Amino acid sequence: MTRTLTLIVLAAGATLSAGALAKLPPPSEAQQAKAAEAKARAAWSDKVAAFQLCRAQDKIATRYYAERQAQGKEARAAAQGAPCADPGPFAPPVASAPAGAPAPAVASTGPDARPAAPGGVQSPAKAP
Repeated sequence: MTRTLTLIVLAAGATLSAGALAKLPPPSEAQQAKAAEAKARAAWSDKVAAFQLCRAQDKIATRYYAERQAQGKEARAAAQGAPCADPGPFAPPVASAPAGAPAPAVASTGPDARPAAPGGVQSPAKAP
């Protein structure tokens, strides 16, 4: 009885698992672009977190040394590491345009010029 039940369960599992082994279709260009932007946003978020941590550590170290000196205790000079690097605002990755597509227009050509964001929003932080 248990042997038959076991065989039935194994047969049902094998039948149902065949659908899980099916190959998924390749992602569309829009899905690939969205995945690339999500990956870039995650990397930028990591850089922002590291920047905020660096600034907090500098602030705490400065306060610690000031308090030690105020108490009259000996305080060694803080070891100077690399300065905190601000990652700046998020800039989505530039997607490669199809062969026949026109290039995006640039508002200005100065050294600090950036292409205008789609939809007229200048900062991704202000986007809805």
